[in-house]
Amino acid sequence: MYILVINGGSSSLKYQLFDMDTRKVLAKGLCERIGKGGRMRHNAVGRNKLEFDIDIPDHTFAVRLVVKKLTDPQYGVLKDMSQIGAVGHRVLHGGQWFSESVVIDDDVIAAIERCIPLGPLHNPANLMGIRACATVMPGVPQVAVFDTAFHQSMPKSSYIYAIPYKYYEKYAIRRYGFHGTSHRYVSGRLAEIMGVKPEDFNCIVCHLGNGSSLCAVRGGKCFDTSMGLTPLDGVEMGTRSGALDPAVVSTLCARLGKDASYVVDQILNKESGLLGVSGISSDFRDVNAAADEGNERAILARDILVHTIRHYIGAYAAEMGRVDAIAFTAGIGENNAALRENVTDTLGFMGVKIDKVKNLNPDRKEELEITAPGATVRTFVIATNEELMIALDTERLIKA
Repeated sequence: MYILVINGGSSSLKYQLFDMDTRKVLAKGLCERIGKGGRMRHNAVGRNKLEFDIDIPDHTFAVRLVVKKLTDPQYGVLKDMSQIGAVGHRVLHGGQWFSESVVIDDDVIAAIERCIPLGPLHNPANLMGIRACATVMPGVPQVAVFDTAFHQSMPKSSYIYAIPYKYYEKYAIRRYGFHGTSHRYVSGRLAEIMGVKPEDFNCIVCHLGNGSSLCAVRGGKCFDTSMGLTPLDGVEMGTRSGALDPAVVSTLCARLGKDASYVVDQILNKESGLLGVSGISSDFRDVNAAADEGNERAILARDILVHTIRHYIGAYAAEMGRVDAIAFTAGIGENNAALRENVTDTLGFMGVKIDKVKNLNPDRKEELEITAPGATVRTFVIATNEELMIALDTERLIKA
């Protein structure tokens, strides 16, 4: 079975085509600047790469363009569109309605729409991708894989905020968490690599990229996670502040003469984090390079990131009572050996110790254990693969 995985953004559409017999990617690409001009990148196995400008007025046109390139005799890998057995979609927010992936029907679409207030930027874009595929590929089954679903197993003590309970009941204000597909994939791979049953072990997954979150996984299920009602909560990120005193918002409103929406959406979401502290960049590579050259604010931004990651690891260890493994994943987690060393350097008290030579990962292995002799908590670097997780869920549901 061939499965097309779609990640629809407000002005972009990423895609990967999987051969589920081999679990390999046959083609992938990106349509960007949708509605604002347009550009496409397409890369199929055994074919020349394509990158060209083209007017892409909407997501339906983008999906037509994707199908055209996938079936192109020169640049494609399929004979015709009928070979696509199903489409799997990354959907940001499923609210409290979805604890697992589902086949998309009218009721699912309505529920995704109900979650728009919780995911105002992403859910409308995800729906555009779903509707575009329904138009271009009528009759082809579609599956929604929710970023929030994995975290629905959290106990109430992990997701209820200590505000008047009526606001949870009336407005569903609670911790939801994100990056759930990544956390589920990495924790599952950890169990496989370690040769244990998921229900028999506890781990902490550190998904560290431009957006970052940590997840405590107990017995194969999410027990706690650092992101909250929105992806703004938790550790310091590229442009997001992470956790802070809520009174910061009202204080900035009073000082700047701005409303809360401006402070939260503009300052805390887009101007804070690594960018706001360093004044250099939201990209950790740039901040890290400046810190290595002695830039004091870059050093501070890096130290805050390390501090907040350690903070959650320590808290989750205390919550779960036992940690068997820690995994680093995503852009920063997979590629920055110095950060992994800095984060784990003070965790010896809980049995964490890494091999600093293995940690350098000179061969760029996608899965690597970096545990040092004598450690009682094993540490790994595992490349995340959210797209494969989406494809697997889609295949399972369609076959069922």
